[in-house]
Amino acid sequence: MTTVLKLGGSVITDKDRAETVDGAALDRAADAVARAADDLVIVHGGGSFGHHNAEAYGVSTTEGTHDIEGVTEIHAAMKALNGLVLRRLHDRDVPAVPVHPLSAASRDTGGELTLPAAQVATLRAEGFVPVLHGDVVAHRGEGVTVLSGDEIVTSLARSLDAERVGLCSTVPGVLDTDGDVIPRIDRFEDAAEALGGAESTDVSGGMAGKVRTLLDLPTPASVFGLDDLSAFLAGETPGTTVD
Repeated sequence: MTTVLKLGGSVITDKDRAETVDGAALDRAADAVARAADDLVIVHGGGSFGHHNAEAYGVSTTEGTHDIEGVTEIHAAMKALNGLVLRRLHDRDVPAVPVHPLSAASRDTGGELTLPAAQVATLRAEGFVPVLHGDVVAHRGEGVTVLSGDEIVTSLARSLDAERVGLCSTVPGVLDTDGDVIPRIDRFEDAAEALGGAESTDVSGGMAGKVRTLLDLPTPASVFGLDDLSAFLAGETPGTTVD
């Protein structure tokens, strides 16, 4: 049973402090993964490593840049965070390997994403845990644009025919206007009133963007907090189910 897991950038980093890891949270996430690393593909967000750098160069999922310094700095920041995630997993004997989207993905002039997944599928079949991350990718007519972790999750979920999809966030699910978890979302309108912009710097759409993206999946997805990561990896459906 293939599971695609997204570790939110705001979970594993301090998004208000540039290039700062939340070590305790990352350790907790790595502990949970180490207990359930079979047939797992991990994607992590950019957090304070990616979003601050992307904002500095005016790069988003739709607005690109040809500035080589900007391209290099954003990608280098994401590789640095990826390395820190891998180190935590390796410390727990998880056979995690990096897959960098800049080397594989692209967008056409209309923004349509192409992300080949054969290398991910092969690595998984050979017993590895592929770890992808938000990145910049080639975009016809724009230079490079941001590829969010959420987009990677949905693309891989389709390509790999994933049975389970989970997004680990800083909140215990999608919250309504009273701050309570919405158990299930079948249409964006079900939660539109409660979905606002991200509180910290985020060039990838915040919770509203996550929900819109997940609603397009053929597979139900779970949005949950770090406290429920182990439960999700054990087969439960904590937080909000987006279907």
